[in-house]
Amino acid sequence: MGDSFDPGRLKRQDLNGMEPYDAYYAPGVIRLDANENPHDFPAEVREYMVSRMEPQFFGRYPDSMARELVRDLASFFAVGTENIMVGNGSDELILNIMLAFGVGRKVHIASPTFSMYGIHARVAGAAPVNVQRDQDFEVDVEAMIRSAGEEPSVIIICNPNNPTGTVTSPEDIAALAGSVNSLVVVDEAYIEFGGQSCIPLLDKYPNLMVLRTFSKAFGLAGMRVGYLLASPEVVRELMRIKQPFNVNSFSQMAARAVLKFRSLFQDSIGRIIIDRKNLEQNLRQIPGVKVYPTVANFLFFSTGAPAGEVYRGLLEEGVMIRFIGVPGRGDYLRVSVGTERENNIFIDKLKSVLAAPKF
Repeated sequence: MGDSFDPGRLKRQDLNGMEPYDAYYAPGVIRLDANENPHDFPAEVREYMVSRMEPQFFGRYPDSMARELVRDLASFFAVGTENIMVGNGSDELILNIMLAFGVGRKVHIASPTFSMYGIHARVAGAAPVNVQRDQDFEVDVEAMIRSAGEEPSVIIICNPNNPTGTVTSPEDIAALAGSVNSLVVVDEAYIEFGGQSCIPLLDKYPNLMVLRTFSKAFGLAGMRVGYLLASPEVVRELMRIKQPFNVNSFSQMAARAVLKFRSLFQDSIGRIIIDRKNLEQNLRQIPGVKVYPTVANFLFFSTGAPAGEVYRGLLEEGVMIRFIGVPGRGDYLRVSVGTERENNIFIDKLKSVLAAPKF
């Protein structure tokens, strides 16, 4: 019986065509593809984290509710602990949102944007609906309202948006949240680099949720810690389906250390913003390159040459960025802001690739 078992007979047919998410691994190249903080983690924070590891630190299960981290976040944002939930990266929280509120319903996504919104929706048995941004890649609020209609659903807006770097104003978010009978999720993964947070709107709009992460500005991408702020009623529903012990002890402690020493990260955040401006200026000086306005830690651009060929040419030269295909809009590229040295190498290699005879 075991030799003849065919898992294909049992699989969910609605997931046909989905491929495993596999971030391309290329050792030895300059990585400017994942929007990480490229600067060294502060030594003072590392030393503090090591000092907090007790003899039983690894042998015991973590606090399943991450209570100390939740208390620290609640104090920082001046909200109640019942307004916060912590997850194993924002990805887990997004999936939980879909499982709690999206199953069997439509999920409206301001697109193009982070691909995992649609993937998690499908995994949860929801139906993702891409609501196209306008020609400048800004959210069309009226289109989002029309798309949602009267049907309860989830609406997701990445702000600043990945991969375009564009922002949606709190006024537009408020207009949307006040016009729909839907859970409006605003993902602020890149808010530390620019834009205005929607957290002050939470008191007025009980259907609003804000996602945050420690992965980008605060250099904890390897620790996988995300969190959300929402009404107690929304958080309570999410807690029903949360995995137990979902955030490990070291990650909880690392996130608390970052909050404690938050000021030490302002230098690297400031450097990224300065380097972003310089990188944008250097890109604009290359003939044929179009760079879109951004307030995130990455730039979205086109070169006039086939984006896939440019991506592969850069990879051959030892620099990895991100290829972005936008259905109906063409192909683009996204480059994360690296160190000054990495950015300069990227510019030199891009010029070299674009000067190749095939272009």
